[in-house]
Amino acid sequence: MAINFPNPSRSYEEKKHGVSFWGYDQTIEISFFVEDSALSKIDSKASADELGFLNTFDLNCERIREVADSTYSRSRKASHIFSFTLTTSDF
Repeated sequence: MAINFPNPSRSYEEKKHGVSFWGYDQTIEISFFVEDSALSKIDSKASADELGFLNTFDLNCERIREVADSTYSRSRKASHIFSFTLTTSDF
């Protein structure tokens, strides 16, 4: 992985409808946001509320981080983007 995820923190953002989490490329913090719809695609049986989305994130954290790393790796060569949104098409 080009990105390290040493901090397991994640938070649900009700107004944006998704979960935020962070990774690091050396000393640069990269923020990621995974939409509710993407989490529902990962686990269609999970409850569609804050607890359900956070549980889906936690249970699928490795997969989500792999997608985040892949998304970042494709984009970092083209520009200096430090924030990424993961959508259903990423999964």
